[in-house]
Amino acid sequence: MRRVFVVDWSNRKLFQQQMEQHFRLRHEIYVVERQWQSIARPIDIEMDAFDTEHAIYLLALDSSGDVIGGSRLIPSTRPHLLGDVFPHLAKGNPPRAPAIYEWTRFFIAFPHRATGKSARLAGEVLCGLLEASLQLGVRQISVVCEAFWPARLRTLGWTVEVLGEQLALDDSEIVAALIEVTEAALEGTRRFYSIEGPVLHPSVVLEPVRATEAAGHTH
Repeated sequence: MRRVFVVDWSNRKLFQQQMEQHFRLRHEIYVVERQWQSIARPIDIEMDAFDTEHAIYLLALDSSGDVIGGSRLIPSTRPHLLGDVFPHLAKGNPPRAPAIYEWTRFFIAFPHRATGKSARLAGEVLCGLLEASLQLGVRQISVVCEAFWPARLRTLGWTVEVLGEQLALDDSEIVAALIEVTEAALEGTRRFYSIEGPVLHPSVVLEPVRATEAAGHTH
C-alpha cells in the first residue's frame, strides 16, 4: 500500500490537518507515553526548534487520511539535534554536508504496533525514509537514537556506524550514528517486512539535493 507522503514547506498547506495530527501524536508518544518531560509544553502538541521550513516530514496515512505513523528529516547543514544539541556524541565533530540529513521523530501510532515484534507499519515508514532519501540524493543519514537501534537496523541490512560513546539519560542510553542510504538497505527492509514495491504515494516527486543549496551557511 503506497500511503507514505512527504510533506515539506512547498506543500504543507495541503496537509494542514495531518500536520496538526502529527504534532499531537508526537505529544502523545514522546511526552505522555515516554515521559520526555524536557520537551513538555502547556499545550498538547510536540514541536521543537528543528520544526522549521527546512524540515521534511514523512507521514503514513490510513484510508481515511489520518496520520498513523511518521518521521522527520533535517538537512545537516541547518541546525539539527546532533549538530546543535549533542555534538559530543560524535566526538565534537558531527557530520555536516548537503548530502547528509538527520533523521528524528520516528513513531507509530499505538493501535498499529505489534506485540513482541516490529510492526509492518514501522517497516513502511522505514522504507519511506529510504525511498525519499534516495530520491533526494541523500547519501547518509545521521541520527541520535537509543543504543539498541544500530544493531536493530543492521538486521535489516543497513550499514550503520556509531560515531562515539553512549550517553546515559534518565531512562535510556543514547548514541549518535551515521547510516548509509543504499538500494541494498531498502531492499533488505522490504524483505524483512514482506513489503512489495514502493511505499511512497505516487504523488511524491522529490528534487535531488544540490551541493550548492547550503553554501555559505554557518553556525
